[in-house]
Amino acid sequence: MANAADYDRWGPSGARYQPALRSSWSPGWILLTVAGFIVWWPIGLALLFYTLWSRNMGCWDRDRFANKMERMQWKMERMRNRMDRGGFGFGPPSSGNRAFDEYRMETLRRLEEEQVEFKEFLERLRHAKDKEEFDAFMAQHRTKPAPSPDNSAQG
Repeated sequence: MANAADYDRWGPSGARYQPALRSSWSPGWILLTVAGFIVWWPIGLALLFYTLWSRNMGCWDRDRFANKMERMQWKMERMRNRMDRGGFGFGPPSSGNRAFDEYRMETLRRLEEEQVEFKEFLERLRHAKDKEEFDAFMAQHRTKPAPSPDNSAQG
């Protein structure tokens, strides 16, 4: 059994996705833009527009699509490796003992069948109880004589 210290969740460090950190929003550039607004607002506006449209920002990276595809390919390979190792973490973990694993799977299957049977039994029991209550209600109301129209007309 592996412990958390041995488990490298994100893969080898060389294979990790490294986003481009080429943003023009450095502290010096921000101070220059703010100073431009303080001195004369068109200068600050021009510096802001230059920063946004200079294509030096990280979102204007020319290799953006290639980087996304490379990252997606790496994630797919990682998922494929997990699936090959045994169930993507969702399947039953193997104990290493095939006989015990078979016994456990058979026991779980039997318990699931018993659970379904028990739910069906409870449903039949509820239905029988509801039917009994309904029959008692109907028997109680059938025995009452209906008031005759003659008695109410005389009053």
